[in-house]
This record gives sequence, structure tokens and C-alpha cells, in this order.
Amino acid sequence: MTATDRSVELINAAAQAAADKLAHDIIAYDVSDVLSITDAFLLASAPNDRQVKSIVDEIEERLNKDLGAKPVRREGDREARWVLLDYVDVVIHVQHSEERVFYALERLWKDCPELELPEEARATRGRAAQAEQQAGPDGADH
Repeated sequence: MTATDRSVELINAAAQAAADKLAHDIIAYDVSDVLSITDAFLLASAPNDRQVKSIVDEIEERLNKDLGAKPVRREGDREARWVLLDYVDVVIHVQHSEERVFYALERLWKDCPELELPEEARATRGRAAQAEQQAGPDGADH
């Protein structure tokens, strides 16, 4: 099985919304062969809680406005360290950069095929590492 056209449409719209809000390291996996409950996962991260929330809000608003999709479940809002949006066909994870490194969801799904994403979303790869290098070891921008 492969992700449905609708799932790919949702993933692409969510990836673009995340990129527009400056998310880091956006990636999507087709998990339809290994999970029966959903077709695809989208992962994105941000360096602080406020930006995580901003990304999640933009994804939710864009999917609702452009595609008429509303999540059946939204978890993690209070802390905004790892927010999950469940659209049944797709599950979107927006994580604080520290949680992203610690939980390493990519490691769990690395054997699943990656979904092609819009150029702006692909361009976010490695953005977190670049930001860390610019900040330097003491966390201050140089």
C-alpha cells in the first residue's frame, strides 16, 4: 500500500505551512505499509515553545481553510514541546528541537519511504544544526 492522494495533499499543505513559519528539518514518511491506522507522518521542529505553537496553529488553520480538514485530536498544547495533530490519514508531529533530538522519530521510521515535499519544506533540512553553529557553544549569536 502507499499513502493516498488525499494523505499526500494534506502532508504537502502541512509541510508548506510549517516552512512558512520557519520550522526546521521538515520530513514526511509514508507509513502505510507498517501501520494500519494512518498513511503518513510529518515531522517538523522549532527552537522554542512559542514557535512550535505558531507552526501548529498555522498548519491547523491552513489545512482547515484550504482543504476542509480538521484534526480529530490535538495533544501537547499545554507545554508546546511536542504537539501532535491527528488527521486520521496523516499524523503531524511538531517538536521542540530538544525533543526532536531526544526521541529521534526519524530513527523509528527510517525504513519507510520518504514523501516528496514542496521545495520550501525540503530547504529546511539541517536548519537546526545551522542555527546551533551560528549561536556557538555559549548559545549567543556570533
